[in-house]
Amino acid sequence: MATLTLNDIKKTYGTVQVIKGVDLEVADREFVVFVGPSGCGKSTLLRMIAGLEKISDGELLIDGIRANEVGPADRGLAMVFQSYALYPHMTIAENMGFALKIAGTPKAEREAKVKAAAEVLQLGPLLQRHPKELSGGQRQRVAIGRAIVRNPKVFLFDEPLSNLDAALRVQMRIELMRLHKSLDATMIYVTHDQVEAMTMADKIVVLNAGEIEQVGSPLDLYHHPRNLFVAGFIGSPKMNFLKAEIAQFDPRGVTLTLPDRAPLNVPVEPRGVTPGAEVTIGIRPEHLRIDPKGELHGQTLIAERLGGLTVLHVDVGGTMILVQTEGDNPIQPGEAVRLSFESDSVHVFDANGNALPHLARHPLLAEKLRVS
Repeated sequence: MATLTLNDIKKTYGTVQVIKGVDLEVADREFVVFVGPSGCGKSTLLRMIAGLEKISDGELLIDGIRANEVGPADRGLAMVFQSYALYPHMTIAENMGFALKIAGTPKAEREAKVKAAAEVLQLGPLLQRHPKELSGGQRQRVAIGRAIVRNPKVFLFDEPLSNLDAALRVQMRIELMRLHKSLDATMIYVTHDQVEAMTMADKIVVLNAGEIEQVGSPLDLYHHPRNLFVAGFIGSPKMNFLKAEIAQFDPRGVTLTLPDRAPLNVPVEPRGVTPGAEVTIGIRPEHLRIDPKGELHGQTLIAERLGGLTVLHVDVGGTMILVQTEGDNPIQPGEAVRLSFESDSVHVFDANGNALPHLARHPLLAEKLRVS
């Protein structure tokens, strides 16, 4: 059993509040990723869980027991930092077992735990080497192994892959996911890279300016963003945004007027908006199509040829729109194009940046609108 509960957690430095009341449940054996831009408070929140930062207000529960006053060494957690922080004069085995040695663990038991962790991380042949003889990815595995030997209740990772090159990051992501499955452990992982979050997490916590914007599975956040911030942060290439105007309501949802005055009906609930109100529509690059009869028209400025797909950068009335197409798409920079999209794939955000609920996700409301 390894659960975490955060009840209205806050952190202040003097008069500055950096964590503004976070409520969160982390289930047993769950892989939770904190994601957000630099300065959003994700690492501070992780350090508060670890006990490296004092909680200014609120309550932290580990397995249902208050842990605010419990020291870092007694919380049963293990943290892996961005820096490997390995002792250069020690062998890999000595580095991995150092915390156990300090704790007074008998040598035979210590060596058995180091050997078992090394087998999980494929470090067995490297145990007698020194850190300088290892690659960056191997050193990061040693840092993870140092956490494994402690048999913690929860693993905490603070951007552990940011020092690695792109290829190694992909490899280490796969290894961490395998490790999570093999250890059957609870893990909390901090990153600013939303691709890491999408590929690794059971549950993503999107943070912004010390507050949680949305919590959900990767696909839930991708397909059902709660607001403009989440919609723009989750997804690569990013979601496109265009200004539009509410024209009218009908049983099918909301009719919008697009920038070039073309009408578009979107099946969303007209919650809190009125005809004439300005809204923002969001559409992901893969949901746009090159179509001679499309609602939008623009000029291609850049064509990114990525092999299996091509990403077109299209200027639509002064707004840059990304369009994801097949890899062999022949369109060249300078060409005029028209774009269409399925209305079910369009997100609509009000003046406050909040998403209007999709009627397809509220069947009773849709039926009510039809009757009215």
